[in-house]
Amino acid sequence: MTRRTRPLAAALALATAVALLATSCSSSGSEDEDDPSADATGAQPPAATAAPVPGTPGTPDAPSSPADAGSPTAPAPGTPSVPPGTPGTPSAPGTPSAPGTPGHPVTPGTPAVPGTPGTPAAPAGARWQPTPGLAWQWQLGGGVDQSVDVPVYDIDGFETDASVVAALHAKGRKVICYINAGSWEDFRPDAAAFAQALQGSGNGWKGEKWFDIRKLDQLKPLMAARFDMCRQKGFDAVEPDTIEAYNQNSGFPLTADDQLRYNRMLATLAHERGLAIGLKNDLEQIPALLGDFDFAVNEECAQFDECGRLSPFVQAGKAVFHVEYKLGTDRFCAKTKGLGFSSMQKKLELDAWRKPC
Repeated sequence: MTRRTRPLAAALALATAVALLATSCSSSGSEDEDDPSADATGAQPPAATAAPVPGTPGTPDAPSSPADAGSPTAPAPGTPSVPPGTPGTPSAPGTPSAPGTPGHPVTPGTPAVPGTPGTPAAPAGARWQPTPGLAWQWQLGGGVDQSVDVPVYDIDGFETDASVVAALHAKGRKVICYINAGSWEDFRPDAAAFAQALQGSGNGWKGEKWFDIRKLDQLKPLMAARFDMCRQKGFDAVEPDTIEAYNQNSGFPLTADDQLRYNRMLATLAHERGLAIGLKNDLEQIPALLGDFDFAVNEECAQFDECGRLSPFVQAGKAVFHVEYKLGTDRFCAKTKGLGFSSMQKKLELDAWRKPC
């Protein structure tokens, strides 16, 4: 399950409100479910189902106001001077990438060997580049409902079978592989592979602990194996979650430079496998990481008045996939559509229900 990685200092003050919201959603559904403009996709049986959920995270800490963690000290790669992309259907595999190619180029090579570090790079033209304005579906809970008529799906990498990805491809969809790249989860099938020394403080979700992202030599092959899984199942891109530990209470003395090195390592692993990669939240480091990432995934930028900070992605011709949980579409759609975002309202549990802008 995803989470908004906010500093945890003020989280307890809002925990009760979030718990009540989650209870309301799971027991009686959102009020928007009766809105004919909303996609009540959860009411239809999915055409194919994902694998059973290995475990369920607990209730998250409520988001709080962001703390100023300071600016990254690493120099920012040059921002591509490319006009914003035009919304439309994603390019088919094998076609040249759209404007805004990340600053770490990929070179031709042989296919990845699962779980092997140092995988040769994939051809540059093989990587998908989502453009601004593409409609999307983000579902991490329950069997994947394939009936949503959008060009992009973002679904759980572990819990989704390759047959589901293939079925979505047959319908012309591009598919993003959600994984947690910044926190250990005790319910994942590879949980035992992560040494206890890599695990820090809890991140606010049951059974999850922050990684010590300074230990690249240990984490790189483990993340490579996860990205290999995404590639083997046929995904087009990856969405690595919780990749802003440096401004959290991780239990480790992490710095902005530590985070930049780790996030760039993830981008390289994805690109070596011909996969696009999205920058999840981590707004403070967008100027430094824009050249390394192919799109952005954001939670609640409207609620926290941060959406303008994601504009560099759109200006570089790269999609911003955005959701709000607490705000109704009437409170954010006008602004985010004007910015070129792909926005919708979702429930916190990220089931099939969605209300797009």
